[in-house]
This record gives sequence, structure tokens and C-alpha cells, in this order.
Amino acid sequence: MLPFISASRLGRGDMGSGQGRMRKTNWDVIVVGAGSAGSVLAARIAAGGKRVLLLEAGRDSRSAELPENWRSPNPMVGLMDPAASADLLWWDLTSSRTIGRPHLLYARGRGVGGSSVVNGQIAIRPPVEDFEEWTRLGCEGWAWHDVLPYFVRLEDDETFGDLAYHGRGGPTPIHRTPRDAWGAVDRALAESAVAAGFPWQADVNAPGASGVSPYPVNSRDGRRVSVNDGYLEPVRALKNLTVRGDALVDTVVFEGQRAIGVRVIIGGRSVVEYADEVVLSAGAVHSPAVLMRSGIGPASRLRALGIPVRQDLPVGLGLQDHAIARLSLPLQTDHAIASQHERHTNVCVRWSSASGTHTNDLLVMALNQDVWAMVAGDFGTRAGAFGVVLNKAHSRGSLTLVSTDPTVHPRIDERMLSDERDLSVLREGVRTVAELSDHASVSRLLSRSLREANQPLLDALPGDRALDEYLLTTVADVQHATSTCRMGAPDATDTVVDSSCRVLGTEGLRVVDASVFPAVPRANTNLTTVMVAELMSDRLAD
Repeated sequence: MLPFISASRLGRGDMGSGQGRMRKTNWDVIVVGAGSAGSVLAARIAAGGKRVLLLEAGRDSRSAELPENWRSPNPMVGLMDPAASADLLWWDLTSSRTIGRPHLLYARGRGVGGSSVVNGQIAIRPPVEDFEEWTRLGCEGWAWHDVLPYFVRLEDDETFGDLAYHGRGGPTPIHRTPRDAWGAVDRALAESAVAAGFPWQADVNAPGASGVSPYPVNSRDGRRVSVNDGYLEPVRALKNLTVRGDALVDTVVFEGQRAIGVRVIIGGRSVVEYADEVVLSAGAVHSPAVLMRSGIGPASRLRALGIPVRQDLPVGLGLQDHAIARLSLPLQTDHAIASQHERHTNVCVRWSSASGTHTNDLLVMALNQDVWAMVAGDFGTRAGAFGVVLNKAHSRGSLTLVSTDPTVHPRIDERMLSDERDLSVLREGVRTVAELSDHASVSRLLSRSLREANQPLLDALPGDRALDEYLLTTVADVQHATSTCRMGAPDATDTVVDSSCRVLGTEGLRVVDASVFPAVPRANTNLTTVMVAELMSDRLAD
């Protein structure tokens, strides 16, 4: 058992009034999506005794079936193996990063375990201030003191687990690569940042932490541990839990305003599964898509697609991600990673800009291998890099339904850096990292000059306008999609779900995943997504 368990269509998704209609409720809860939220939620609720149906559009694979290349500390090992990655990502899902840029692959996990199977394994918590902001926005019960017990419950922190604000024995192992196993770029970033006055902080997840830190990662004995491993596998034998893969949910089925089930496509057939409660945990891309196909979303767009409007809500209109700019480090052969299984990153620096509105709004990561260049198809760039991440974003993008066909992905326009506040902070971050790269710890690694490797960036560095143009045409994202079904005060114009993750204007329907974050947190999103599912599992158990 899991540790720390506490006690043919009749319109689109509508069964009519329900008067005189008999239906069989097969499940207490249907959870749609078996990723970082859905697997956690289903496992916890089922362990508490409720009848749970977990539906996943991708494959239902047991832990032992995961290709070994995806256990590697370096996600590029899996990504570069076509046989290992064919079924684990939505290869036809794309997005535009900034306005006017072409749509390119937007990497999201597919199958049981979701993105926890294919991400970089980084397990960073957001700062306390993020949850203070959630509270100010009307998210009652999401203050730091409310969420901390759930961050503790999910953890098995091998270094700091005995501290009051950490956990030991939870389903998510937290490991930090020891200094003697760091890559050359890890060491160079740490040395140059400390020399520049950034403080050393051994635990980036400590409240108030800022500065140079080793990355915490969710692995044990050098091997990835996904939510499928940590949460689902231990409860697979429960008779009240059913997991179905290759089950694509089309719409939520309603009686009046109450959700009573979902319409799901299995083996080419459309069937309805009924439950007392429906929870969408299909992620920040596909949870809003299900809502919109069910008539919940921006009214004008739904009508344009011929979908009857059930609730006019701003679904998909708050999308955020983290922008990343990179300074390439052409490494000498002796300083490049010696084995494909060495981690691509072990060290980060988190700090507060002088021009921004929030603390810890910038982060630089050491990249012993420039995985962004490789994903973009630049296989000649097996160099390292410093990656500058805009940790606090103000820009908002959109996710738009373009078809009622559930096999057609929505359109994603991230519109990163469309808010001037983001540009000014990222300019500062890039200039800071350029200064760090002048340190001897960096120059001794290089096979050629930084200017030769980064001429367009360095030429643009002195002027704000030139640098903005460079960033707007080159930044990537970190695949941290959030905020497409924002949580907040019920009377706020941007709210989709209330503080209990209930979809406004409906009964028996919730969204529990990164969709509900009011904003992208100042951290990688996986750990916070798991926390949200942990917390909501207790609320659903009540």
C-alpha cells in the first residue's frame, strides 16, 4: 500500500434532464488522464476504498515495461531511441513559442505516468511566495501552511528527509547528485556563480532558498521513478481500481448541470462510463480540450464549432510556460559528457532580478549537454550550455479548440515574452549569464571562443531592442504548460475552477492538474502537480 494514506450521442455530452431515466453508476470516481496528477489521485482515492476508474488515452504499461533507456538520468537517451519513445509522447502536438513563430513539437508525455516518464526528473518546489499569491487570488486552502504537508507526504528525500519541512518514506524519491559526479558545466557554473557573489544553498527546496544549488531529482539508484512506479504500481492489485489504457475521452456527460460520466472512445467504439464524480487530470493541454468539447469554454469559440454552450468560461485563456534562452558552451572533448547516461544537468542558480516584480524570478541551469539544441534537431551541437530561465512569467498564451474531433489537438500559442516585464527580466538574466561565462572556470572548458559560438547573441547584448529581437526569435520553452483552467475566486473573470477544483456552474466535475495553477510557478512543475493531486485526494475522500 502507499505510505501516508489518509483516511451514440444524445447531443454533445448531455443525457437530457434525467427525469424518468435510469442509469447505472459503476464508479465512485472517474479520473481522466494517468499522468503526474491522475495517477496520484486515482491511487490515493482507491487506497481509501472508493471505486475508481482511471482512463488514459495512451498505453497502460506496467512499471516493468518501461524501456530501460527512459530510466536513464539523461532524458535524451530515451528521446533519441525511436523504439523507446514512439508511444510515450504526443508527437503530433505542437505550439508556437512567441508571436509569429512556426509551430513546433510541444513535448508532453503520453501513457500511464504521463510527463513524469519523459521529463528531466527535476523535483523543485516553488517558493513560499507563489502560494501567498494563490491565496491573494482567492484560492482558499492553498496557502503555504496548507500545501507543505503534501509536499512532505510525497517525498522520500535521502538527504534532508528528517527535517520538519521535508519528508521521508513517500512515493517520490528525492536525490541530489554528489559534487564528485557533476559534469564539467555543473562545476563551472557553481564556481563562477559563487565567485560572482551568489550564495551557496545546499537545499533549493528549503523555504526562502536562493542562490547556487544542486538539483533535486526524482530518481533512486540512478534510475527514474515515475508516478506510475511510485503511486500506481503499489495499488494495482486493488479490486476497486481499474486502469484502462488506449481510452480517449471525448466529452463529459451531464444530467442538467451535474456531470454523471464521460463519453470515451475505446477500440474505435464510443461508450459511456458513469460515476458519482468526474475528475479531469489530462494535463494543461487535454483537460481544457475535454471541457471545451463538453460545452464549457469561451462561448464565441464553442458556437463557431457548433458546440452548445453549457458554461461560458475562460478555458484555455491563461496558458503559461517558462521561456529559456541559451548561451552555448563549445566543450573540449575531455569536458563533454563521457557517457550518454550522465545527467544533462545537476546545478542551478536561482536569483532575483533588479528589474522584476517578484523574487527568484530568474534561474540559470548548467547544461552538460545542450538538450534543447538536440531536440531541435541540431545533432552537431553536442556542446554544453548555460540555460537562462524566466522563472516568473507575466505573458499569457492561449489554447484554442479547432475541431470537435477528440483526436485533433487544440492549437497552442504560447505568446511568451509578449509582456514587456518578461523581456526586461530575461534581458537582465542573459546579460548576467554572459558575465558568468567570462570566469576562468568556464573558459578553460572551451574548444573555441564564446563569441564564435554565440555571435548573434553577443552582438545583440548591448542594446535592449536588438536583444529583444534576438530573444523573441530564439527562446524555447521548458514544456511547463499550466494555467489553462485557472483556480481562483468564483467571481473573478479569469477563474474556471474554485478552490476545491470544481468547474464553475457544474456539479460533480473537477479539474486536478497543472491546468488549475493560477500562474506557472517559479519552479519546474512536476512536483507541484503531484502535490496538488495529493491534497485533492484528501478533499475528495471527505
